[in-house]
Amino acid sequence: MTTMRHAPPNAAIMIEALRGLGYNTATALADIIDNSISAGARKVELTFCWREADSYIVVRDNGCGMSAAELDVAMRLGIKNPLTKRPGHDLGRFGLGLKTASFSQCRRLTVSSKKEGVTTILRWDLDILAASTDDGWYLLEGADPGSEEALANAEPDSHGTVVLWDVLDRIVTPSYGEKDFLNLMDGVEQHLGMVFHRFLEGSSPRLTLTLNSRNIKAWDPFLSGHPSKPWHSPAAMAPGAPAVKVECHILPHQDHLTTQEYQQAQGPAGWTAQQGFYVYRNERLLVAGNWLGLGSPRAWTKDADIDWKIDIRKSMARPPVSLRPWLTQLAQSTRDRAVRTFAKRGKMNKRKPGEELIHLWQAQKTSSGVRYQISLQHPVISNVLSQAGELFPQIQAMLRLIEETVPVQQIWLDTAETKETPRTGFQTFPPAEVLSVLQVMYQTMVGQQAMSPALAKQHLQNMEPFDNYPELIAQLLDDQQEKSL
Repeated sequence: MTTMRHAPPNAAIMIEALRGLGYNTATALADIIDNSISAGARKVELTFCWREADSYIVVRDNGCGMSAAELDVAMRLGIKNPLTKRPGHDLGRFGLGLKTASFSQCRRLTVSSKKEGVTTILRWDLDILAASTDDGWYLLEGADPGSEEALANAEPDSHGTVVLWDVLDRIVTPSYGEKDFLNLMDGVEQHLGMVFHRFLEGSSPRLTLTLNSRNIKAWDPFLSGHPSKPWHSPAAMAPGAPAVKVECHILPHQDHLTTQEYQQAQGPAGWTAQQGFYVYRNERLLVAGNWLGLGSPRAWTKDADIDWKIDIRKSMARPPVSLRPWLTQLAQSTRDRAVRTFAKRGKMNKRKPGEELIHLWQAQKTSSGVRYQISLQHPVISNVLSQAGELFPQIQAMLRLIEETVPVQQIWLDTAETKETPRTGFQTFPPAEVLSVLQVMYQTMVGQQAMSPALAKQHLQNMEPFDNYPELIAQLLDDQQEKSL
């Protein structure tokens, strides 16, 4: 016979521990809004009221509302099994979000819900729990006298729910001022515009979000429809997991964006931090810009829920082992494309099938690392060496010296600091200067290498960086054409 003991946790201690789950104000509010969406809300209004230590935050929706029994269940911790199948539109999973998200920000959580004309109010007050002499879980009925005004101002019309946070001890800390509160509002607005962008987009959005009566605008991480976007893959279905679909995106280079577009497109955390996978469930963004621990041979850096290990805060995910190789392959291909786009500043040149771009520099992987070498097969280099004569050793030594003194570290530091690749490929130089270099190479090919004018131009069009200047190549003249002019 098994002997058992009933061992309930102390309510005050347990809830204080749950407060450290790692929410911030923006992610906590996103969890509250998830519940509103699951309740069929078409409009969610956030109100931030600054009153120093008496400041509060209200979330009001026009969802279906809850009866007294339904609100009682919603306010309890651990009442819903995360393994239970949920409706397709439900954004919840653990049945903890309302409570844990709220406790992470405030000491008093009050929820007022109206359904079929009947309003029910319940609240948790952590100070009352802390003062209790036993381990009881005391869910209080009605509003605290200090909360009645805020609740009355947010009373739903015919149906809906109001969530009130006050005693904001995790937000309004010593030395915290009104300016900090306003900055907090800006961060919340950016985060919610990102997390719920698929609900907020379009001429007839499924959801309207407001913050102190101002509409929150959607932030699309993928710049959908931008004319300078170099690549966007069709949706791919995961092998063995038809519910999982993946699309790959490469964003335009900064040179192809206006200053305003660039600022807006960088998102809440900036361009570098926004790289990676974006994981959605039911159109709600769960994870933004994270490589999910994937990568080969090392995990990349920035530089269904149970299977994906989505956490309570809906801010972390790990893909199933069966999908990791497939996701890694897709991501690596996209990263390689993005590197080429970034290095070429967004220029995507079109060449005929089978035509290779002729590079001057080649990366050689060795056991000790990567070395960059000048290609001796490059048409310009090979032509100079073939005519070098007695200068051949000196030219060869000069090329080797250039190879061994490429300022790789300085280039890396400058790029990391400015978030810009160095200006190469005649960028910022006038076309006449590029044309003068092209003319010398063209005349050498036609005059000394006996190429036809058409073949010489074709070689130049496939040669880096002249592949970016087809209009200048079309203007080239050989010696005889120049003399005839």
